Amino acid sequence: MKFTRRDALALGLGATAVAMLPMRALAAADEAIAAFTGGAETGEGGITLTAPEIAENGNTVPISVDAPGAASILILAAGNPTPGVAQFTFGEAAGSQAASTRIRLAGTQDVVAIAKMADGSFVKAQSTVKVTIGGCGG
Repeated sequence: MKFTRRDALALGLGATAVAMLPMRALAAADEAIAAFTGGAETGEGGITLTAPEIAENGNTVPISVDAPGAASILILAAGNPTPGVAQFTFGEAAGSQAASTRIRLAGTQDVVAIAKMADGSFVKAQSTVKVTIGGCGG
């Protein structure tokens, strides 16, 4: 097999494109956070994110989030091709500001929950979930 300069260039460009994919996913998550918070700083505490440490199957990963006093909660899967998972909005008549669902994860990654509190502040919690079988085509 003969390896030409054109082959080397194509291989290098392909490797660069593949290396940029995770950075693009993380950038998309950062953009979603900035859009939700309006660029405001996020604090810690006041929100509880419950997710398994290890998920055998990325197709159905159970999570729950609880943020007493929250007006809305955004859930993101930072490593997914499309990081936005769910947004829950709570009205004044809501009995509790908690939600649970099952999400799909492409692989081992951080799950992030951000709550907008009634006073306009934002709090954040995150949990790393190790996935043994990816759910987004992996």
